[in-house]
Amino acid sequence: MTPLLVLLFGIHPSVAVGTDLLYAAITKTGGTLAHGLKGSVDWRITRRLATGSLPAATLTLILVGKFAPGGIEGAASLIKVALGFALLLTAVALIFRKQIQGYAVKRFGGEANPRRIAALTVLTGAVLGVLVSISSVGAGALGVTALFFLYPGLPALRIVGSDIAHAVPLTLVAGVGHWILGSVDWFLLGSLITGSLPGIWVGSHISTKLPDRILRPILATMLVLVGAKLITH
Repeated sequence: MTPLLVLLFGIHPSVAVGTDLLYAAITKTGGTLAHGLKGSVDWRITRRLATGSLPAATLTLILVGKFAPGGIEGAASLIKVALGFALLLTAVALIFRKQIQGYAVKRFGGEANPRRIAALTVLTGAVLGVLVSISSVGAGALGVTALFFLYPGLPALRIVGSDIAHAVPLTLVAGVGHWILGSVDWFLLGSLITGSLPGIWVGSHISTKLPDRILRPILATMLVLVGAKLITH
């Protein structure tokens, strides 16, 4: 969403990020509710991630707002580069997720130190908090890949559900931070939500007919191209 707003519609990077964060908080709430009713959210993991991500996102926005030349509005080049690298990392995570998960199972299995895993989960949340607050990217494929690595024995559905549940408070806190800094376009947010309703319906029908082996390379290629353009733009 953010690169489309920046590259295709010419929206200022900080406004694109801030608006997309609140959009994500609203749309992912429904996904969290669905996963929660199915029992596919591990709230312990979600709390650990949030323990690291929420303070990190808040601190990142405070530092950018205070010390970046021109505040959040003047941090356009920083946001573009951060967004580009986040997209490239997401593409890598999409392409090599199975290999990463397989390595984690072989390397750690179920014998990892619980305290170490808990600390690494909090650290992962902190990294995601920084990435998401300045690029709005990271709480999806990157978060899921990290959780696959940290919890290789956990069913994929619970990992996805936990990641979506964590994305709601993270994107909400980061989005509110951008709102306070003046980088949210409310008309644009309303338009995105209005357009997403039929888009979700159409996309859900298309995705069931296309196998993952086709969708994943297409999405990864698109992310690499867009990420590279943002970095070099």
